[in-house]
Amino acid sequence: MLIIGIDPGISGALCFMEQGRIIDVIDMPSMADGKKNKKQVNGSQVFNEISRYLKDNKPENVKVIIEHVTAMPGQGVTSMFNFGQSFGILKGVCSAMNLSMHFVRPAKWKKHFNLINASKDASRTKAIEIFPYFSINLSKKKDANKADAILIASYFDETFIKN
Repeated sequence: MLIIGIDPGISGALCFMEQGRIIDVIDMPSMADGKKNKKQVNGSQVFNEISRYLKDNKPENVKVIIEHVTAMPGQGVTSMFNFGQSFGILKGVCSAMNLSMHFVRPAKWKKHFNLINASKDASRTKAIEIFPYFSINLSKKKDANKADAILIASYFDETFIKN
């Protein structure tokens, strides 16, 4: 079974995992939008990236796990709109590809890995501990979003697949 863990949002990431092993992790595909060239999720590139792994997997053998995020106090209206748009693009692409989607709240997967109230970089450290063979790909602070995608996929694998 292929598990795709997704940290949504423009600076998020996608993790592809099979049998508890990371196959690949990529930054969220994005593109410039509008006169100010603000970035947005590139839905067609997300489709292409997922399609690469569907050659060897039937849609019924793929589980997409998306972090279920909501509005955060103090975040601007435009930021929340853009974030919601990214979330919607991901849901739309996966729906169009007929893929099974599951949503996990940040508190749920973070509690599983003892990351509640931890710094953003703590998820990177935890991912390196669990997957030391992948540590070269998580060497920069900006790789925390990749680590989140890895842990989201790993949470589903440990909680729903291995049990």
